[in-house]
Formats: sequence, structure tokens, C-alpha cells
Amino acid sequence: MDPRTVDVVVIGAGQAGLSVAYHLRRTGFAPGPGFVVLDADDGPGGAWRHRWPTLTVERVHGFHELPAMPFPAAGPHEQAARVVTDYFAAYEREFDLPVRRPVRVTAVHPLPDGRLDVQTDQGSWTARALVNATGTWTRPFWPHYPGRASFRGRQLHTADYRGPAEFAGKRVVVVGAGTSAVQLLGEVSTVAADATWVSRRPPDFRDGEFGPEQGRAAVALVEERVRTGRPPTSVVGVTGLPVTAEVRRLRERGVLNRLPMFDRITPDGVTWDDGRFVPADMILWCTGFRAALDHLAPLRLRAPGGGITLDGTRVVADERIHLVGYGPSASTIGANRAGRAAAREIRDLLARDAALD
Repeated sequence: MDPRTVDVVVIGAGQAGLSVAYHLRRTGFAPGPGFVVLDADDGPGGAWRHRWPTLTVERVHGFHELPAMPFPAAGPHEQAARVVTDYFAAYEREFDLPVRRPVRVTAVHPLPDGRLDVQTDQGSWTARALVNATGTWTRPFWPHYPGRASFRGRQLHTADYRGPAEFAGKRVVVVGAGTSAVQLLGEVSTVAADATWVSRRPPDFRDGEFGPEQGRAAVALVEERVRTGRPPTSVVGVTGLPVTAEVRRLRERGVLNRLPMFDRITPDGVTWDDGRFVPADMILWCTGFRAALDHLAPLRLRAPGGGITLDGTRVVADERIHLVGYGPSASTIGANRAGRAAAREIRDLLARDAALD
């Protein structure tokens, strides 16, 4: 059998991809002829291997262990990137998962015989079904604001952040209202000459307990969007920001004094229509990410609403395709559950197709 011909291709070896791979094995797919995992990175860890060094275990906004393997004991001040990357590497070894890397998928095309042609920078694979688990880290979102190209300082995104040292003595504007914005503002403000926080919407700080019922309600809101073909919001985006000890410390320091979003960027800073001006040497865009799905464009999966309509993880427009780590399964616990569901549906689909042949 051609080693490049498999039943299932999984794209991405982060939390979602490894969960799918585990459940495919459990469901009866053999590594190699049954399935392969193609990962664009040069080592394990998914997006976690790229997280900034100052993100420690205690500051991670929720992490759920992979199926059948407990998360290792780790000190609260250990680097999250190292701990999670080591965990993912051990997981791949423990369950002998067929991860091929670095392999970057460039396009997926339908073939006349009903299979899928998965094109990569390392050649092509042919598959009967595909699970996309590419996440969002490779697609940072940079919103457009007038004058952005004229700014003479430096502009970075969360994806570029490597610690506060490079902000020392600078006048910094931090943009965004999510967890990353709050965390990075807190770090930058300790070394910057001045740190100004702006966001389009007021931050949604959550004081009270956030239990399973609230979690299910948040996931349901995201699931409703993808079921109707609209682009998903993040699960974290609907849960709000927990008021942690760190947030309380930032409040006491007077760091969380947010301004509404500026109206334009000038060569030397940002300005508002009411005449307010804040000088800046650096702008840090903590404005989130979008799903990395460009390689699926040849399949024409998008709905008129701009998103991809899903039933669970299955793409309604093409039942061979599943998206895990997208929309309601973007959280770590959601990815685990979705991986199991996707594996079972693919098993049933391929069994049904084999019976019809």
C-alpha cells in the first residue's frame, strides 16, 4: 500500500490534534495506513511552544489534560511553554502517535474518486477523511485603524511577545480586552515609561464563581454561531475575565485604567476625535486570533455568513471533514470531547462507505 494513502489525515498536533489521534487509535485506526498527523512545527507542543517565557503555569487561563494521561506535577512559577511542550512530547511517545513534522499543509482538494488530496510542502497524502486541528496561533488578528502604516514606532502582536524587557523605558499602548491584554499590560507596566490600556469594549471582569453550568452556557453561545454558519467567537471571549489575585494586584497598582479605543494612529502615538492624544513608542496589539483555515479554501466549505457550518465537529457541506479546536471545541476540555466525537463519526462514515462499495 502507498504509505501516502491513509484513511484519515489529521492536520495539527496541538491539544485538539493529539486528542483526535488518541481516539482514532482507540476506535481502531492503525497508525500509518489508518491515520497520520501532519504538524507544521519542528517539535511537539503546538501553539504552546511559542508562548512567551514569562507565562507561568499559575497564570494559564485554564488547561485540561489530554485523554488517559495525567498532567504532570508542575510548580506554579514554571514556564507554561516548557511544561506543556514536554507533556505533549511524552504523550506522543506514550501512545505511539504517527506525527510527521515539520510538514506544512498548503491546500486540500477533492478528488474525482471521492477521496481528498492533501498537498503539503513535503508532498501529498491521499485520505478518505480529514480532521483539521490547526487552531489559531498562526493567524494573529491585526485590526485596521487609520494611520497605522504611518506609525514610526514599533508594533507587535501577542504572538510576537517574548517578555517585558524590550518595553523598558518606552511609552506603550496596549490594545485589547482579553486575558492576554491584562497579563501583558501588567508585565509591560513594570518597566515601561508609560503604559496606556485601550480597548474597543470594556473588559468583562467576572467576580463570582464560574462553574460547569456557566461553562456549558458559554459553549452553547459559540456552538449556536457555528451551527448557523457564522464565524465563531472564542469560548474564553464569552466567559469573561476571572478576577484573579493578579487582577487585584493590578487594580491596586492603578494599572487597569482603561481608555476607549482611539480613533486613529499618528506617527508618534494615538489620538481620539475629542482631541485626546497619547504619545507612544510601541503599540502592543492583544487583539486575538482567527482560525487558520486557508488551506481548506479549495473545498468551498464556507457558508454565506462567512463561517463554516458545523454539526458537532462535522462540516455540514462535506461530511468527510471535521473541525476540532474550532468554535465550541476551541477550549482544551472542549477539544478532548470533540476529538472523541470526531473519531467515532469518521469510523461510522468510512464503515458505511465500505459497505456501499
